[in-house]
Amino acid sequence: MIAVQCPKDRGTLLTSQNLLGLQVKHCSVCQGNWIPPEMYREWQQQQPAAAESVEMIDRALNTEYVPSSTDMKAALCPDCHCYLARAKVSVQPPFYLERCPNCRGFWCDRGEWEVLQKIGLHVELERVFSTDWQNQVREREQAVQERRATIDKLGFDLATRVFDLAEALEQHPNGDFGVAYL
Repeated sequence: MIAVQCPKDRGTLLTSQNLLGLQVKHCSVCQGNWIPPEMYREWQQQQPAAAESVEMIDRALNTEYVPSSTDMKAALCPDCHCYLARAKVSVQPPFYLERCPNCRGFWCDRGEWEVLQKIGLHVELERVFSTDWQNQVREREQAVQERRATIDKLGFDLATRVFDLAEALEQHPNGDFGVAYL
């Protein structure tokens, strides 16, 4: 690989590194990694299928992470010099995965690759940039917030009974009658 400048620490040249068999360009200063698109596609084809979206979203919402200080810094693609597009990864607190809209390479700030791996998204980075994925995450986040609010207002024991009843009514053929009664 040809050494190029780090998109976040522009004075540093990126060097080759291996992440789980994936050849990347690494910054020794900010600890970020540039994932060239051709290397990622080749590596991705050798990986097992990703988990279901709901499973990955739940894992993400329950993952704590301290974002890199460079996460909010705008960056240019180290290969083609386009501004990198950003997509939110909803861990606690969230961070932004970056991708070049032109060459389709990815930038991971320090620690982001490991979090993506823990969630299971590392094998499907493109998914993070889809509208469908972002909508699913927002819906799941809202459901989690509603559940927490219900527990806060009713207490854990009563809220658990309400959740159990809601699930039973949802699965019952005449559950809508029970909901209307309530």
